[in-house]
Amino acid sequence: MEAKRVTFRGSALPYLLLAPQLAVTLVFFLWPAAQALYGSLFAEDPFGLSRTFVGLGNFAALLADPAYLNAGLVTLVFSASVTALSMGLGLALAAAADALGKSGGAYGALLVWPYAVAPAVAGILWLFMFDPSVGTIARALKAIGISWNHALDGEQALLMVILAASWKQVSYNFLFFYAGLKAIPPGIMEAAALDGAGRRARFRFLVLPLIAPTSFFLLVVNLAYAFFDTFGIIHATTGGGPGQATTILVYKVFRDGFEALALGASSAQSVVLLAIVVALTALQFRHIERRVAY
Repeated sequence: MEAKRVTFRGSALPYLLLAPQLAVTLVFFLWPAAQALYGSLFAEDPFGLSRTFVGLGNFAALLADPAYLNAGLVTLVFSASVTALSMGLGLALAAAADALGKSGGAYGALLVWPYAVAPAVAGILWLFMFDPSVGTIARALKAIGISWNHALDGEQALLMVILAASWKQVSYNFLFFYAGLKAIPPGIMEAAALDGAGRRARFRFLVLPLIAPTSFFLLVVNLAYAFFDTFGIIHATTGGGPGQATTILVYKVFRDGFEALALGASSAQSVVLLAIVVALTALQFRHIERRVAY
């Protein structure tokens, strides 16, 4: 039986149905992006009472700023670590839940809970666990001879925020990986087992290629998460410190814009950050997606 096609007699109703989404996109994305691009061309006083056109001067100043270059390096390490760790753990937990069969549903329900925790709350939880005085993890590390104080050690502070951000995102990755594993036809795995393929071989040559579309989607989402949505975690735990050890690009935008009141420089940083994320996404769709079979 042929499906009935829905047609509109005029163009008014389709545009009316699209209007709410278009309004949200315009108000919360296109308009702020345009304002940031416009503001990046000016140098403003801290009170916003006057501005001077400087053209690309704000962008040139960023490239000559060691603190901004350091924030870019920290962002690279942070984003790569969070993406790899959260996706790796999500896939491992999904595979473990899938191996349990029907009982894996209850196991999966428990793993989803961390995703409901707000980023700032997740940061506070890990801050307490790593507190040098009362933190359970800090005490356990001290018992085996490791002195932990993220307020003084930049590498330890970066490790703590990476773990907190990854823990927050593992549940999201688990949901999609678990759904992807459940969508694999059992007959394929059974046929491979009958042909003598071991568990590792089946996972490498069958499971990973079959969930490649899911993995590609999560790669894009996790990179965007690491670049933008981890602001609350860093603000609640280290505040970008000690020094500049945990200051990623999105947090430096906040520092320069709302604390230092360098509005022009902050706008330029937001434009550069947006360009980096768009370029990374385009690069992934252009090169990585070609290896994904849908």
